[in-house]
Amino acid sequence: MHNMKIEQIYTGCLAQGAYYIESNGEVAIIDPLREVQPYIEKAENNGAKIKYIFETHFHADFVSGHLDLSKKTGAPIIYGPMANPEFECIIAQDEQEFKLGNVTLKVLHTPGHTMESTCYLFLDENGTPHSLFSGDTLFLGDVGRPDLAQKAADMTQEQLAGMLYDSLMNKIMPLPNEVMVYPAHGAGSACGKNMMKETMDSLGHQKEMNYALNQTSKENFIAAVTDGLTPPPAYFPMNVAMNKKGYSSIDDVMTTGLRALSAEEFETAAESTDAVILDTRNAGVFAQGFVPRSINIGLDGQFAPWVGAMVVDVKQPILLVTESGKEEETLIRLSRVGFDVVLGYLNGGIDAWKNAGKEVDQVNRISADQFKSELTVGSSYVLDVRKESEYRAEHVDEAYNKPLDYINEWFPEMTQLNEEFYLHCAGGYRSMIAASYLKARGIHNFKEIEGGFKSIAEAGVSKTDFVCQSKLTKA
Repeated sequence: MHNMKIEQIYTGCLAQGAYYIESNGEVAIIDPLREVQPYIEKAENNGAKIKYIFETHFHADFVSGHLDLSKKTGAPIIYGPMANPEFECIIAQDEQEFKLGNVTLKVLHTPGHTMESTCYLFLDENGTPHSLFSGDTLFLGDVGRPDLAQKAADMTQEQLAGMLYDSLMNKIMPLPNEVMVYPAHGAGSACGKNMMKETMDSLGHQKEMNYALNQTSKENFIAAVTDGLTPPPAYFPMNVAMNKKGYSSIDDVMTTGLRALSAEEFETAAESTDAVILDTRNAGVFAQGFVPRSINIGLDGQFAPWVGAMVVDVKQPILLVTESGKEEETLIRLSRVGFDVVLGYLNGGIDAWKNAGKEVDQVNRISADQFKSELTVGSSYVLDVRKESEYRAEHVDEAYNKPLDYINEWFPEMTQLNEEFYLHCAGGYRSMIAASYLKARGIHNFKEIEGGFKSIAEAGVSKTDFVCQSKLTKA
């Protein structure tokens, strides 16, 4: 097919797929991320013009770039039926077609994940279905969770799951097997529970292997897709609101956030506001010295979703400590999940803080071998902050499972614990988040294990694969 291209722009941290589609000098962007300059430059470099901005639904896990992109390009924003945002846009009809160069994007309204959820079917120049931009309706190996839009839709998750079943059976299953599926998310996103590592696949293969498309009845489908849903991250409703109501321009957010603060200014800002000090360095480096009460969420992991889970309120002021040169990347990644109130960053990083003679805190991080030599099964208190499913598969003998997601609920128990305890996750990323969080709340009597469960298993610590009950209240 001549001069047309479909490009998936995949962002690992959010497990999110945005799409750049071009035909004959005209471009459509689907579900853009917050920083829109890359899309604009891509079109310019190809001598093309952005004609449409398509949104598959009101996203909960990230703030989309639709408003900034529309302002900067003049391209209209398009939503499917039942969307009611507070800004100007085109609310498309079901089956409405939008011409893009020699190709067509056809609206398929597929309610269920949310009421306005819509897929866009790409028809080639002969009108043949070529690919499906499926948003959060159909994932690879899964479908969108039906519990995020309950309040807004005034329905139960079972009712939404029933709608999703009808959408999939009536709109998507009849499409030809060779259609390529391009979803809005992949493995690691909290928008589904069972996603494949791949980021694109044929519809035919999904019809064969996706458990949700292979249920024998609507009742079975509803039971299967609502089974085992963990509560969604608390920041989700705030991102939905920003996507629906509007938000500050990314350019303004960057300008205010990129304020370089001296150690003195940083300390004053921390004391005079209720700002969270967010340290985005690697866990091992953070452990060796940090500004007291900092929360460590490393840029090298699923940074944005964990900030959402730990800080929750997008209006919470934030002060940054980063590796030198990472300030801008940190701001962009924070803005993607709507955390726009960054007051500035520590100029010169932790070294500037130390050189100014300020107090430094540390985490007592030990090796898995040291843990093995100190561990007395039955009397040592071991805290495993992985997900319940990871813990169930295998864990340290008599360890307690307190998932990081629920730390706000369980940390008060730790203040009652007089003995020293051990803390670990799978690889050390989440346990350092937990360690910093506990220390910020005055809990210091623990050792955190480097390399997490992987290193613990390699060190030959005795493990078990059945679930033991917690002697504290259940997480």
